[in-house]
Amino acid sequence: MLNRKIKMYIRQHKEMIIVSAVVVILVILAVIGLMSLESFYRKMTLATMPIQFILAGINAGIFVFMYLTFMRGGFAKLDKAPIKGKDIQITWDDVIGMHDAKQEAWEVVQLIKDRAKLHKMGGNVIKGLLMLGPPGCGKTYMAKAIATEANMPFISMSGSEFVEVFVGVGASRVRKLFQKARDLAYGYGGCIIFIDEIDAIGRARSFSFMGGQETNSTLNQVLAEMDGLKGKEDNIVVIGATNAQETHLDEALLRPGRFDRKILVTLPSQQDREELFRFYMNKVKADKNLDLGRLARRAVSKTPADIANIVKESALIATRNKRSEITLKDISEAFERVDLGIKHKLTVTPREKEMTAVHESGHLLVTYLKAPSKSIFKASIIPRRGALGVVWSPEKEELHSQSREQLCSEIMIALGGFVAEKVKYGTTTTGVSSDFKKALNIAHAMVWVLGMGESGYIGDYTSISKEELSESVKFLLNKDTNAIMQYCMVEVEKTLKDQRHILDRFSSELLKREELEYDEIIAIFEEYGFKETAYDGTIPVDDKEWGSNI
Repeated sequence: MLNRKIKMYIRQHKEMIIVSAVVVILVILAVIGLMSLESFYRKMTLATMPIQFILAGINAGIFVFMYLTFMRGGFAKLDKAPIKGKDIQITWDDVIGMHDAKQEAWEVVQLIKDRAKLHKMGGNVIKGLLMLGPPGCGKTYMAKAIATEANMPFISMSGSEFVEVFVGVGASRVRKLFQKARDLAYGYGGCIIFIDEIDAIGRARSFSFMGGQETNSTLNQVLAEMDGLKGKEDNIVVIGATNAQETHLDEALLRPGRFDRKILVTLPSQQDREELFRFYMNKVKADKNLDLGRLARRAVSKTPADIANIVKESALIATRNKRSEITLKDISEAFERVDLGIKHKLTVTPREKEMTAVHESGHLLVTYLKAPSKSIFKASIIPRRGALGVVWSPEKEELHSQSREQLCSEIMIALGGFVAEKVKYGTTTTGVSSDFKKALNIAHAMVWVLGMGESGYIGDYTSISKEELSESVKFLLNKDTNAIMQYCMVEVEKTLKDQRHILDRFSSELLKREELEYDEIIAIFEEYGFKETAYDGTIPVDDKEWGSNI
């Protein structure tokens, strides 16, 4: 093994070794030449030697600069030091919150570690592993853990580092990267190349004369290098990571023989989120009685990076409030800062404050009664992010698709503030603008995209230019959209009028306290006989009434 490492060092630094040898030989010859001269000429030569060295250095510097810039791709310099697998110090046990992806990646680790057995059977180690998923889910972390478990050198680069204005620079960097990886694989028995945001160079190629040629040439070089990983000594695994959809990448990059294995790194599940909270809470001083399951339910749709950020933020809040450990109050405030934004002081008139309280109470009441899939963790009339108030109601669990009834409940929630203002004051404010936009977008998608209108038009009509649609078709589609809006508004108005006493109670409580927490909200509903139930995936709806109104 030592002999291979010496050979690897010579392969990597052969130019420096040759130059050093030539310099030593020239110095020896110069000394011999000086010793053969007469005393006068020897002194004259030694006296002029410093000036000659300075001039020679200047000339050499100019030559080297010109040579590297124009002849050897000086702009394509690759300054990436490899990291040994054992020095990364991210073990497999450190990778949490992604059970399914972790299991698939472990198979890759076993294939890399058992390559001798695989070669004996006539098989080949995989060349490429592509990790797909939203940002902050741990793709880079998992790649480092793979390098640690496989005990291989690890070279990490971003796709944007290959992209330059100058044609040929990206391709040259790719060649240098793979050459360095081959040298490391020769010395250490293998090497892992990690290219983050690979979509920067791997997106589908365009064959237009108007541009994109630099990206095309870089991708072509990546394809050629991955095809060249055929020898047993080239035990190189390329790991790519991207937030983009797989369809955005070039087909040639995805075919078998290049990226042989694909792993989808998704948002963490309820169990994963609970493990993540336990992991990060163990790194800080926190109240031992914290209900991690409740925190995990509160963090639906949060990535591991989001959860880490929430715990860090809660530690800062606890320190600011001079507490010795993190409490539920600190965690709640951290959630609010991340999801809702920072509170800011804004002078509002008593009338504005009162109407805001009624508006938010309308959202709150409709959410609780019409959307059983949501938990109302907070209602506030303290300004945040330009809004005078907010109702924070995340989903109780992950939803991967929504029914017609669920979409209608979203519209009803959006219209709750508008209808509450009308019921209470007989007028409305500009605070409904964002609510209307959200509601109309949902209703439009239900009819134009999802075929949920009463006219019976089925298909995605947004895929057809409006010039190709007849006026009668557009009229009926828009009529169906308005019918959904009207149906939802009637439902909300009926609900708020029937529960007017609860609406008034919440608006008065918000005026007095400015903010209501989850437990306080549930307690008020229970006073009026409403109990929160577990979500069973359905939303009650009167089918007869639905059909007659839409």
